[in-house]
Amino acid sequence: MSITFNLITAQNKSFKTIKINEGSGYFHIQGGIGHENNTITVYYHKPKNFTPKSKVLMVIPGSGRNGDSYRDSWVETSEKHSVLILSPSYPKKDYSYLGYQLGGVVKERDIRHAFTFVKNSNRVIMDEKKAIFEYNTDKEQWIYSDFDRLFKLAKNLVQSKQKKYDVFGHSAGGQILHRFVLMFPDSKADRILASNAGSYTLPNTELNYPYGIKNVKPIDLKKSFKKRLVLFLGALDNANGNGGLLLRSKTTDKQGTHRLARGKYFYHFGLKVAKNSKHKFNWKLKVIPSIGHNQRKMAQAAAIYLYSNN
Repeated sequence: MSITFNLITAQNKSFKTIKINEGSGYFHIQGGIGHENNTITVYYHKPKNFTPKSKVLMVIPGSGRNGDSYRDSWVETSEKHSVLILSPSYPKKDYSYLGYQLGGVVKERDIRHAFTFVKNSNRVIMDEKKAIFEYNTDKEQWIYSDFDRLFKLAKNLVQSKQKKYDVFGHSAGGQILHRFVLMFPDSKADRILASNAGSYTLPNTELNYPYGIKNVKPIDLKKSFKKRLVLFLGALDNANGNGGLLLRSKTTDKQGTHRLARGKYFYHFGLKVAKNSKHKFNWKLKVIPSIGHNQRKMAQAAAIYLYSNN
């Protein structure tokens, strides 16, 4: 039996009926503030043995925005552990690199001229003199609140009793999730697995966004450090890894020149800041052996971490 939910647009003129049926499917929701005319496709899987007590997992896709493929990587886990899977897919035409990977924390502008793709490699060189980032002070336009909004919607649709949700994001999704922890620490997200991100925003008050948080105000690092963030890294996503696109720039390379090094750098930088500030630190670092930049294999490892061991 499915339950319907009427979503009213900002103009209150049209209605969309959303259903979450047993098995795999998708539905559409309206974009958040500043994106009211945009549509986000949410791919889901509801297991046969779903109950109101079943866990809810949100899966954030990489730069390909292929929520269907990311959802499919979790179907077996969904059925085995009775987990509702939700994977929002943000269209590139409406959510650029600035609006997606960087969460809309900077204003939209065309900075394509700042990037050079290196032939026969996965490297993308960013000229920091040309990549001008202007801080967006309207937090309601950032995409991070979309995740709680989607959770609340799905919870009503399936009559879930869960008060929190887990979330996994790989590559660009990993970028989004570690920034989600910094920028939106009051979320309903419980365990947050940021997998194989290509670059990081450090909890560094001396660097402007997206390298640090100097110009992002206010930031409550005390709350951010309390979140259950897991830096979920593939051991082979290292200097020899060639999967996905890897951003290179002068400031970014100070974190390391490959994803594994950058993930470790981010974790230890946060640990140092938390210790110096005497804040409780709940972040974890988990390096998965024998896996590189592969979202399906990282999803399998994340499933074991989240549901088989707990």
